[in-house]
Amino acid sequence: MLYLEDFTLASENDEWDFFLKQKSRAFSDYYPFQLFPDKQVPTLQFEPVTILYGDNGSGKSSLLNIIAEKLGLTRGTLYNRSSFFEDYLTLCDYTMHVPLPEKSAIMTSDEVFNHMLNLRALNQGIDDKREDIFKDYLDHKFGDFHYRNLDDYDELRKTLEARRKTQSRYTREHLQKNVTERSNGESAMQFFAQWIQDNQLYLLDEPENSLSPARQQELVRLLADSARFFGCQFIIATHSPFLLALKGAKIYDLDTVPVITKRWYELPEVQVYAEFFATNRDKFN
Repeated sequence: MLYLEDFTLASENDEWDFFLKQKSRAFSDYYPFQLFPDKQVPTLQFEPVTILYGDNGSGKSSLLNIIAEKLGLTRGTLYNRSSFFEDYLTLCDYTMHVPLPEKSAIMTSDEVFNHMLNLRALNQGIDDKREDIFKDYLDHKFGDFHYRNLDDYDELRKTLEARRKTQSRYTREHLQKNVTERSNGESAMQFFAQWIQDNQLYLLDEPENSLSPARQQELVRLLADSARFFGCQFIIATHSPFLLALKGAKIYDLDTVPVITKRWYELPEVQVYAEFFATNRDKFN
């Protein structure tokens, strides 16, 4: 499904015209002005899956943020924003012939990391609660409790339950399952599986962070199925060779001037992996 068809950044002439109109010339931070003209970024034409590739500092995340803010997408974390950001957005343009789905969003690695931190905080609360339940179990199982009247009914019930059950069973039934049973990678995959819904536009900034190679391939399957069968469109900034190899993905190489599309196996990042494994091919026999 195509929601966002294309996106055009401010041209070099647009940027110069804007600054010539400013009364003050004492600018300390032009961001995101002057970031893209030298790269000669064309009007970006999107597919159901489009990937922005480039080395650190190539502008992948900035480009995603510009698109996200121009479209008014939902986001869960802060991002680099200067006093000129809104001015720059007015100089950008895009084409969209269908309504933007209301739950469309930009998802960053910071948001995934915050999700994992929240789970850890929940884990700590569960761990503390477990210790309280352990103590409660021992007090009721081996304590010197004497029933006197109906006011003691709850304590009697707990005492009978503790004497009837093992500590592990008593604790398990009084405590929710501890989410620490999930690794960071599992928690990150849970984040994507939970938040990616049908028929939406998603911008993903380096979603492979915190994911092992096996988990990255699991994410690839999720994204491919969501785009092919469930009406989603993805624009992804990534270094991952697994995500770069997403079938049918259109890849823009932000390290080339002018910016052009390439096939995944032509990219330097992928060729580094290929050369490494070719050099060590005998180790796998």
